[in-house]
Amino acid sequence: ADFYRQMWHQLRDTGAWSGEIWNRRKDGSLYPEWLNISSVRDEGGQASHYIAAFSDITERKAAEAQVRHLAEYDALTNLPNRVLLQDRLGQAIAAARRAGSCLALLFLDLDRFKNINDSLGHTVGDQVLCQVGERLLTAVRASDTVSRLGGDEFVLLLPQLESPAQAASVAEKLLHTLATPLAIDDYELAVTPSIGIAVFPEDGEDGDTLLKNADAAMYVAKESGRNNYQYFTAAMNARVSQRLLLENNLRQALARQELALHYQPQYDLHSGTLVGCEALLRWRQPEQGLIPPDRFIPVAEETGLILPIGQWVLREACRQAQAWQDAGLPPLVVAVNISAVQFRQANLAALVQEALAASGLSPCWLELELTESMLMEDGERHTQTLAQLKAMGIRLALDDFGTGYSSLAYLKIDRSFIRDLPQDAEDAAITTAIIGMARDLGLETLAEGVETEQQWSFLAERGCAQMQGFLRARPMPADEITALLGRHGSATPANG
Repeated sequence: ADFYRQMWHQLRDTGAWSGEIWNRRKDGSLYPEWLNISSVRDEGGQASHYIAAFSDITERKAAEAQVRHLAEYDALTNLPNRVLLQDRLGQAIAAARRAGSCLALLFLDLDRFKNINDSLGHTVGDQVLCQVGERLLTAVRASDTVSRLGGDEFVLLLPQLESPAQAASVAEKLLHTLATPLAIDDYELAVTPSIGIAVFPEDGEDGDTLLKNADAAMYVAKESGRNNYQYFTAAMNARVSQRLLLENNLRQALARQELALHYQPQYDLHSGTLVGCEALLRWRQPEQGLIPPDRFIPVAEETGLILPIGQWVLREACRQAQAWQDAGLPPLVVAVNISAVQFRQANLAALVQEALAASGLSPCWLELELTESMLMEDGERHTQTLAQLKAMGIRLALDDFGTGYSSLAYLKIDRSFIRDLPQDAEDAAITTAIIGMARDLGLETLAEGVETEQQWSFLAERGCAQMQGFLRARPMPADEITALLGRHGSATPANG
């Protein structure tokens, strides 16, 4: 009634009216139309007739709705996108502020989703995202919003909560919902989430702050072992900010030549001869100084930066090994650690060949150190990679307790077993067993972390072939290795 009163009021005052109106077809169906009405006045200035012209705008309305849907919904999962989430979040915050209630944002990221895309393809990855979205919808209320920001990131808005603890109950339900493997084509895929929780108003009074803090809490959930949830705290925010700064600085480290290799000498346990060295990555950041590898290597692996950094390490180690030989010093085997991310690359053998070719180093003086967990990931494909590397004449070593592969040069005994030798009976038994197993497999053993003469004697008596540790030398820059080489004889590569 109000609408028509205003329409006739405008017609009387101005003599014209135009706008959208719902009308009815002859079959009784309603449709939207654009209507223009003009009044025709007589000689006395009174309206005698009205002329109306209208057009059916059903298609235009449908097109507008489609454009609006495309702007507000994710094209893959049909879930609300960031634009619609922020709109609903703003309304929910305003309502919570008026009512004095709380709401929560849950930032959910799928653990190791990149592995699915890399190994099974993006088509399977897209199906995973769609199924995850469907499961998330079944775990929340109709008034909640499940949105996808992009990639494997989902955000859930939980308005009108009685207490922050309710968010934990929802997070538990989400973990349970995603615990059952997804059935996609011929695959059964286990997908786990890491969830960060931020609560209004404790963790932020605006949408951007809440979203940032929920994201920060999610990263802590990943660091806490994945497949869990974490609430945001102020200390957590500082920690995540430091990690982000570390990542940004690491992206520039190669270009700024802040990375360097130090080399830890390796000695024959019986003759005391210098037989090789392990290349260890060091990062000296101008503002923060020397950053420990255990702080930046995990970040490099998680972000993929380990690939260009690892390639630089490989090329630099080969270059330095050849430079020592070109200087007339005795040849030395240089060991380079290969990360799991590098080992998954199909072109690893080609990258190694490229590093050797660029430096001119003979393959027998390069050794690649692998871990047992890496070899167990994809046995068939990794066996092919090992065979390619072995065929090139490169030495291969297992960098922890392992089952043994015939192509390996030796087993490396972790420093955790060496630390309390020879007093700790359990460590002594384990170390002896590793040495014996390696001997039976035709492999040599190298002990890490040797710091005392008693450890040296214990290992030598049991047949351990090589050692590295502070007893003889700490990791050192290349120029100190140069001086060390000048004091030792030639190092012949065993099993070369």
